[in-house]
Amino acid sequence: MNREQQVLARIERIRRRKPVVREERITLAHGAGGKATHTLIEAVFLEAFRNPLLAPLDDGALLRVGGERLAFTTDSFVVSPLFFPGGDIGDLAVNGTVNDLAMCGARPAHLSAGFVLEEGFPVADLRRITDSMAAAAAAADVTIVTGDTKVVQRGKADGCFITTAGVGLVEQPVTLSASHARPGDAVIVSGPIGEHGAAIMLARDDFGIEAPIASDTAPLHAVVAELLAVMPQHVRTLRDATRGGVATVVNEVANASEVAVVLREDDIPVRPEVTGVCELLGLDPLYVACEGRFVTVVDGEQAGRALEVLRSHPLGAEAAIIGTVAAAPAGLVLLRTSFGGTRVVDVLVGDPLPRIC
Repeated sequence: MNREQQVLARIERIRRRKPVVREERITLAHGAGGKATHTLIEAVFLEAFRNPLLAPLDDGALLRVGGERLAFTTDSFVVSPLFFPGGDIGDLAVNGTVNDLAMCGARPAHLSAGFVLEEGFPVADLRRITDSMAAAAAAADVTIVTGDTKVVQRGKADGCFITTAGVGLVEQPVTLSASHARPGDAVIVSGPIGEHGAAIMLARDDFGIEAPIASDTAPLHAVVAELLAVMPQHVRTLRDATRGGVATVVNEVANASEVAVVLREDDIPVRPEVTGVCELLGLDPLYVACEGRFVTVVDGEQAGRALEVLRSHPLGAEAAIIGTVAAAPAGLVLLRTSFGGTRVVDVLVGDPLPRIC
């Protein structure tokens, strides 16, 4: 066994250890979508609530009610700042929940919305947020049908937090999961990556950097529906690349399916402005969040057709095949770099960009 194989084998052994939360208190890293988040979910929440519907840890649960297949999901939004180029916490909450349902193969139908408001929060800002949510819901053809409101003392929150839940109808005969990838499959991203995270960074004005970058927040159910209508049996996995970015999504696929994912750096679409900001801040766009992009794994023989379908929709016009699925090294993601080398793309422990969604 050569040195590279020894290193890969060691990584694989470490990854297979039972997750344990070693910290005594919750840190920001636990909410960042990286290794700390996954450890918290598996060692605390999954350990307590384990059941067949929860165990896959997909974007939502698939339920059968009568003769119908339903998808059910929930999410919370704590973005800072609340308003940013391209969107705000309101449309982010609606689009994020719609997208989680879409990643289950469902047509989104109804949402709930719960608000935690801080004493002193401006009513004008709340109206701006709810107007944004209403517009986003109308655009996605969903209705907000129930909700809740709580107010906490000044200094006990950060203005406004929103929790949503959503239900949708699975109309196509699909079974999507991160565990369904097979060697020979193709990995496709629906468009340029990293725009939401980059927009949030610049909106915070902590770095003195200016660039024409707006969040990519958008409802993805329509473009997903077109893909599934054309090739329902050839789509293995759908995941929106939010916290942790594309790198975290493909690692979830590699681990759940016990395969390798091999990415090609030159084929990953990143706008020059996002690349520039990431280089200045020492970040890798692969780990920067999107809110209007998804990763799909499809049958390799159907990759060209899938790309054609995605590019026919405005939200998939810049879709690209970024890699392939291989049998080994199982559980790892490798990147073929622009310089001709290969490196492991692991999941970060935390996230350099807290509070991005």
